[in-house]
Amino acid sequence: MLLDEDPAALIHHTVGNFNIHPDKTAIGRINESLSTLQQARDLRIRDAENALKKLSRNFQNLATQHHETASAHSSTEHASQIVELDTRKFRVAKAASDLEIEGERLEQELEGLKERLHGLDLQGLEGDEATRTKRELEDPTILKLKVFRSLGIDADPDSTGAYNKATIRNTQKGDVHLVNIDPKFSKFFYANYLWQTI
Repeated sequence: MLLDEDPAALIHHTVGNFNIHPDKTAIGRINESLSTLQQARDLRIRDAENALKKLSRNFQNLATQHHETASAHSSTEHASQIVELDTRKFRVAKAASDLEIEGERLEQELEGLKERLHGLDLQGLEGDEATRTKRELEDPTILKLKVFRSLGIDADPDSTGAYNKATIRNTQKGDVHLVNIDPKFSKFFYANYLWQTI
């Protein structure tokens, strides 16, 4: 035999020299830590699985809604609606452009009418000299009134525009007569009366 002592005694003696109590305590702490970590890991895995299930349900719901929406709206109908809306947009734009052009034309016409009105205001109610002369030459009533005025007779129109009153001035005698012209008397009567008065 190689050894003088009993191997079992040697092993028992050797084991007695080892201090394994701190190692056992450390291993116990390590086992506890591993157990706590395993529980925390299991808890996190459960939370992740629950979140994954919830997200999966949401995904299924959204996928179903998307499928229903896609099947309800055909691409050809959508394209035709876009074309119709584009057509309306161009019509509205053209109408707006036409209205803008018409507005500019009306503004120019308004400016022209304002200038014409200003010119007419400057001429007065009777018009300019050439217009008045032409009208007097063409209108027999105006010619008659001018002849009467030259004789000292002013015909006064009433509210309807009819000449039924006359003012006769005789500058030689210094007389002024007011005459109401009544249709029941003849024109001859009034002509004699006017000649006698002037």
